[in-house]
Amino acid sequence: MGTKKKNSQKQKITLPPELPPEISEDEIEVSDEDLQFVDENRDYAGFVSRLDTQSITKHVTRVAEVKEDALEALYEKRLKKKQLLLKDQEVDKLEVDPVDALPVKTLDGKLLYRTVPKTSKVSENNEEGETGGDDKEGTGVIKLTKAERRAKLKKSRKEARKQGKEAATTEVEQTSQAAVLAEVKEDITAEEAFENKKRKIAELGTNLLSDPESNIKSLKELLQLCIDDDHSIVKLGLLSLLAVFKDIIPGYRIRLPTEKELQMKVSKDVKKMRYYESTLLSSYKACLQKLSVLLKQSSFQQVAIRCICTLLDAVPHFNFRESLLGVVVGNISSPDEVVRKLCCSAIKSIFTNEGKHGGEATGEAVRLIADHVKAHNCQLHPDTIEVFLSLSFYEDLGRSEKADEKNNVKNKKGKKRKNLKEPGQLPVNDRKRSKQEVMTKMREEVEADYKSAAFTPDIMERRRMQTETLSAVFETYFRILKHTVQPTASSSEANASPSAGSCGSHPLLAPCLRGLGKFSHLIDLDFMGDLISYLRRLASGGNGSESTSVKSLSVSERLQCCIVAFKVMKSNLEALNVDLQDFFVQLYNIILEYRPGRDQGEVLAEALKIMLCEDRQHDMQKAAAFVKRLATFSLCFGSTESMAALVTLKHLLQKNVKCRNLLENDAGGGSVSGSIAKYQPYASDPNLSGALASVLWELNLLSKHYHPAISTVASGISSMSVVPNQVYLSNISPIQAFKDLSLEQESLTPPTDLLKSNGKRKRGSGSLISAGIESSLDTASIDEDEVRKKLSAHFMLLRDIKENQRLRDELDHANLSLQLYEEYKQQKRKAKRTKSKKTIA
Repeated sequence: MGTKKKNSQKQKITLPPELPPEISEDEIEVSDEDLQFVDENRDYAGFVSRLDTQSITKHVTRVAEVKEDALEALYEKRLKKKQLLLKDQEVDKLEVDPVDALPVKTLDGKLLYRTVPKTSKVSENNEEGETGGDDKEGTGVIKLTKAERRAKLKKSRKEARKQGKEAATTEVEQTSQAAVLAEVKEDITAEEAFENKKRKIAELGTNLLSDPESNIKSLKELLQLCIDDDHSIVKLGLLSLLAVFKDIIPGYRIRLPTEKELQMKVSKDVKKMRYYESTLLSSYKACLQKLSVLLKQSSFQQVAIRCICTLLDAVPHFNFRESLLGVVVGNISSPDEVVRKLCCSAIKSIFTNEGKHGGEATGEAVRLIADHVKAHNCQLHPDTIEVFLSLSFYEDLGRSEKADEKNNVKNKKGKKRKNLKEPGQLPVNDRKRSKQEVMTKMREEVEADYKSAAFTPDIMERRRMQTETLSAVFETYFRILKHTVQPTASSSEANASPSAGSCGSHPLLAPCLRGLGKFSHLIDLDFMGDLISYLRRLASGGNGSESTSVKSLSVSERLQCCIVAFKVMKSNLEALNVDLQDFFVQLYNIILEYRPGRDQGEVLAEALKIMLCEDRQHDMQKAAAFVKRLATFSLCFGSTESMAALVTLKHLLQKNVKCRNLLENDAGGGSVSGSIAKYQPYASDPNLSGALASVLWELNLLSKHYHPAISTVASGISSMSVVPNQVYLSNISPIQAFKDLSLEQESLTPPTDLLKSNGKRKRGSGSLISAGIESSLDTASIDEDEVRKKLSAHFMLLRDIKENQRLRDELDHANLSLQLYEEYKQQKRKAKRTKSKKTIA
């Protein structure tokens, strides 16, 4: 019975369901409640997305094609055929269970139950049901089993996948080929467009340069090309505009006509000139606006600033100079080195070429820089005020005017004397008087026209501009000094400023001091006292109750403060009465704080020259203290600093004869020991050091110095006599000695030409050095075998060191690779453990 039930279920005929009426998608209305219900119950409706809609629609449409009456006729014909075949073959038949299977009702009203032959196989019937047989009557009527449906679905899916893959590969090939062709076409079109735009820019620029008045409209087209997506085209357009403006801008400022002037009738030439000037000015303004916009973009910043600086350098007299100066000064302390150098060079060219603008741009630039320094609280790059060193001020602007006034006064006095001498002379008649008045008026008009046509401004105007410029410069310098001395100035604020860079907490102090030293002769006497007090506090370096900002100054900055104080005193010697003893004390202490690699040797040499080697008589105690301190300094540092110190020491001994007692070997410095009986090497005041009670034993060591020039100078100093009538002439200054013996310009290896020289010593700065080298070559006897042995041992040691270093590097590399391999193993083990845990779970 079980087999009968199964067979009856497999061959059960089912009627197709009624298809819903066809409704267009536009007529279907979905409410918001249905959408909300589907969204809330999306997890329960997931099976709908997994339904095979294709097989369902195929089965439904295949069965729906046959009508219900035709189905019954087909069933009856099939049953009759089967009964006839069974009767002929006399095969036992098995009747289907009437409970499990529904009968077939004939047209006569009889119920017939299906019968199945015993020998038939279910698989054959299933195959007939699946394929529907070759008869057209049985297609799509018999229902398939679950296993058969699964097999059929698998086959159909495999075939669909194969077809999808083939279609995808063909589509990918087609799309890839199409994309490549499209890219090639785009590249070709882009290159053609780029070449066309370049050609257009060249044509417009050539036309403008050849005939600017006729082709002035081309400026607007050239400006339109600068508004492009291609960056290279924009840069080419900007550079072309720069070249055009440099060539066609006139040598005067353009003044647009007023409304009244526009209403007046003028000639065609005047109209043409007005149109040319107005178009040029509007295009120039639009170009500057475009450059100011591009300046904010990083990709165009350097090109834009280059164009602005070039325009400012080429046409500083033209319109919109104030906007150009504002942009240049605003970027003069930029962190970008290229931008900063371009801005500084543009400002320097304005300062040096005042003939282009008559000095007006110089005053404007100096005022803008002063305001820029004030706005940023003196925390800018040193190049910001380094440009002030390119300024030049003329002191004889008012001398010619004073001479003319004196001559006029003399002439008036002479005329008065003549009138007094000739009292009987008759007065000039009215006719001659009127002629003289006409002549004087004509001369005044000619002089006025000459002054207006001349390029150089009036002397009084130049004096006024120079005074304003000088006041702005010194205002900036005094602001920097005040900011440095102020106790509120902190290093954290300086480090927070990005424009100051890595120049310390006071980046503007060094160029400020150099500028004060250069323009010290132009400082007003009313500010001398404040300046000297500021310099004294800065030179002290925080000794005593000074602020933390002063304590952070370097040795070079403190030396520069001393140099500026002495330059100011030297340039205003007649009117200034200031005691500079404190600066000598600071120099005496700074010498011990000097470090060759950290501080600047040129500044030290300049301080020694200005403060100790100038034509000035020093106190005996102070001179002896500096002599002893410089001799000690020469033992501790390099050859260049030692040479500058020895030259200064020699100069002090030449000027102060009593200090030569330090060259004697007697204890206590010979016959003159001073008020202090014992030498105090750690005393901060040179007058209290008691240096006269010591001996220059350092010269004995310096005479054996490794550098022949220093040993020669030291031995020459030690051989000086104490005789007061003996005179020594110094032909070299500390600065020149430092430069001649610097490591960049002088090598310790003697040149071959010195061996062939006839031994004559030349006069000048290099005589000491050449004499020292020659003496060392003459006196030294070299053993070649010993030198060869030492060199071989030295190079063997170096080779062993290099070999050991190479082996150590290889060992470190091997250890590192092993460590990485162990880490890789551990990671791999962890990954395996996690996989095993996941499989178990």
